[in-house]
Amino acid sequence: MGFASFVGRVFFASIFILSAWQMFNEFGVDGGPAAKELIPKLDLAKKHISSQLHVNFPDIEVRQLVAAAIALKGLGAILFVFGHGFGVFLLFVYLLFSTPLLYDFYNYGPKEPQYFVLLSDFLQCVAQCGALIFLWGMKNSIPKRQLKKKVLKPKAA
Repeated sequence: MGFASFVGRVFFASIFILSAWQMFNEFGVDGGPAAKELIPKLDLAKKHISSQLHVNFPDIEVRQLVAAAIALKGLGAILFVFGHGFGVFLLFVYLLFSTPLLYDFYNYGPKEPQYFVLLSDFLQCVAQCGALIFLWGMKNSIPKRQLKKKVLKPKAA
């Protein structure tokens, strides 16, 4: 069971490890293609949130967001492979913030071609969040092995 669990964690984490590696290789001076895709979506999200909450957001450096995403995915996936609960937390935080921002199906109508592609990717990330919550719960529900206490025999008087 231990080996199968490890292989499952490796397969699940490979999504994040390979994605982080690709983003790292393409990062460059300007943040790479990830930053170019993120800029308009981040501007739209800031505009929408500031209009709803009536607050002004400071300028956010997209390059730093991409670097944070690489760090969260890479470190979280590596820790997850080795069974550390903090890795699950890092991956969950990454998905929690990136999913509504990257897969903004709510900005399109159902008749537009991007709508169903973005909705499908959004739901896939929600499923990954659910799997991470399940794995975190399983990790916390299994009691750690306790050492057996040596029973002392009473001495004869």
